Order: sequence, then C-alpha cells, then structure tokens
Amino acid sequence: MQLTTWPQLVPGRPFRRTGHRTALVAAGLPLHLAVVPLWLWLAGTMAALVPAATRLPVLLTLVALPVLLTLVVTPLLTAGQRRRYRALVGKDLPRPAAPGPGRNWKSAVRRLTTRALWRQVCYHAVAGPLLAVLDLAVLAVWAVALVAASIYVWIWALPPQWRVTDLGYTTQAAYITAGGLALLFLGPRLTGALVRLETRAAEVLLGPSRTEKLARRVADLAESRAGVLDAADAERRRIERDLHDGAQQRLVSLAVNLGLARSTLGDLPEDARKVIDEAHREAKEAIAELNDLVRGLHPAVLEDRGLDAALSGVAARLPIPVRVAVDLPQRPSPTVEAIAYFVVSEALTNVVKHARATRADVTVNRIGGTLLVVVADDGAGGADLAAAGGTGLAGLARRVASVDGTFSCRSPTGGPTVITVELPCAP
Repeated sequence: MQLTTWPQLVPGRPFRRTGHRTALVAAGLPLHLAVVPLWLWLAGTMAALVPAATRLPVLLTLVALPVLLTLVVTPLLTAGQRRRYRALVGKDLPRPAAPGPGRNWKSAVRRLTTRALWRQVCYHAVAGPLLAVLDLAVLAVWAVALVAASIYVWIWALPPQWRVTDLGYTTQAAYITAGGLALLFLGPRLTGALVRLETRAAEVLLGPSRTEKLARRVADLAESRAGVLDAADAERRRIERDLHDGAQQRLVSLAVNLGLARSTLGDLPEDARKVIDEAHREAKEAIAELNDLVRGLHPAVLEDRGLDAALSGVAARLPIPVRVAVDLPQRPSPTVEAIAYFVVSEALTNVVKHARATRADVTVNRIGGTLLVVVADDGAGGADLAAAGGTGLAGLARRVASVDGTFSCRSPTGGPTVITVELPCAP
C-alpha cells in the first residue's frame, strides 16, 4: 500500500518571510532617499542663480558640485543596497564588470564613463525616489492595518469616562477592526509585489547589462567546453597508456611465445605447425593494428617530445616525401597540440589516398597567440570541404572549430591543395 506524504509545514515560516520582506522595504527607504537632498540642492541652485545672471564659471561650479557628490556616494549606496538584500532576504545581486585597474586620470575617466556607473546613478537618482514613495505607501498600509486591527486595545487605553459616555464606539470599532484585518491580509501581498519590483529594478540597474551577461555566459561556456576537451584528451591518453602497457604487451608476449614454439618444437605434425604459423602471423598483424589504433588515439611521442617529433614520425611512414618545418618557441596546450597533430595526420592521409601527389609540405608556426598549420601538396586538387564520403575535411573543420579555430581549404581542380588551420593558444 502506497502512503501519501504530506509536505511538512514549518510554523512561522510565512510570517518570518513577510517580516524579512517588510524589513527589506523599511531598510531601503533611507537608501532610496539619500540622493534626493543633492538633487533638491541642484534644483534650488538652478532656480536661484539662473535668473540672476550669475557668472558662467560660478554657475557651472555650483551645478557640478551636487552631481559630483552624487557620483561619489553612488558606489557607497550601491554597496548598501547589496548588503541590504544579502542580509535580509539572502540574495546576492550580480555585479557588473569592473573597469580595469589603475590610478591615473585615464582610469578615472574610464570609471566615470562606464555604463554600469550611470545605470547605478539612474537607480539612485530616479528609480530610488519612486521606489521610496511605494515603500512609504506599503509601510503606511502596515501601520494603518496594525493600528486598526488593535483598535480595541487603544480604546481600553482611554479613560473609562469616555467609554461610558460614548457607547457607540463598539460598532465603529468592529468595522475598523475588520478593515484592519483586511489590510493585514493584503499587506504581505503588497510587500511581496514591491520586493519583486525592487529586486527586478536592482538587478537591471545595479547588476550587469544584457551584453555583459551574454559575454559572461559565452566565457563560461567556452571555459566549460575547454574543460570537456581537456577531459576527453586526458581520457584518450589514458586509453593509449592502458592499451600500450596492457593489451599490446600481452600480444607481443604471445607473438614471441608462438615464434619460440615454432622454432623449438621441431617434431610437431605439419598441421600443428601450420596452426602455429597462422597464429603467429595473426598475432603480428594484431600488434600492427593495435599500434595504428594507439597512434590514432594519442601517440606517445606527441606527449613526450612534442609536435616536431610526432609529425616527423607521421611523414616518415608515408610513401611520398614530406617536408616538415615546425617552429615553436614553446609548446601549446595539450588539447591544441593534439588537434594540430590529428589535422596534419588526417590531411597527409588524404593526400596519399586521394590527391595523387608526389610531395607534400607541412609548416607549423606560432604567431602571437595563434598556432598556424599549413599542409600543401602538388596533387590533382578538387578537394571538397562539404563532401560527405571522401576526404573527411568536414570532420577536420569540426575538430578545429571545437577550440574556436579556423579551417580553410583551397583546392582548385588541377591543384595544388593548401589547407590552412589557425588554432588559438595562450600568447
């Protein structure tokens, strides 16, 4: 029999949440009104000095003073708003992108011209006073509700002679109490709506803009994708080590034992000798296939000695001459290095299979923060990046795009074919 579990009710939680929201509204009132005196000062200065034809420098000085004070107190008010939300409702307002460090006049101008600062000024100078009006209205509703709901307490606090001489107060007090209870019922809803409105305004004007949010999202996605690529590359290296140290060594041992059996056991029947010869041949073929598989996963020479040695090994195994020129002052990241290796290896394999070339050139250089890989051949050309069943260039392009690299293939009919790859790496 299935038992139905009812949600556990925590006594006092709705009242505690309403209390926190009301405290948030009350604490926001002085912060919302903090800039109002400065702007009243500005308005009064303008009203008093402009009709009097005051000198322009004096006028600009007196007008700029409240504006500068507003810019000075804006970061402090913003910090107070963040602390208010964190302390009373446990919410951390997102922070906009900070301007670059520096203490010279250029950095000061950069800080004063950021959109984030002027959005904060707009919040404290425009949205803040409007929200303060709503704060006062909600707090007034709470005050009226509490006083009206407890009207009988206030009546019994009056002198007894008044209660005796004016007995009609009971009916009026009943209506007032009912109205107070209705306002008490409405108060949490008004407070919740105001808190949502204030939170939305704070997130929009005190937090990052939509462009900054998108930039942060793109950066987070790029970082997570880089982590996935690094994890996949590390997993390939682990598989390569396991195959090299495990299955490959067992196959080598098996091939050696079969070779010893074939050479030492001379009195075996012919059928048994044929079986041993066949097993020895298949063991050697399995070792060769496993070597190719391990090399395709992640060659050990790439991890131990870098791109130059790994690409030289690829070129040495091809039936056509390949010139390899690698000029790297320092090794790139393992992920970028592995992608460069596989791009060159696959491109040279395509040259041998499809291009009918007599020679090929591989050039790897690092220019600033970009790893430039160029593979050229003198073959028949006609390579198609969009071809589904031939060259595999589309797969190379996807592999390069996984690290925000660029892949281009120029292969006119008749040749030559030039594949150019740019991979980003740390400068």
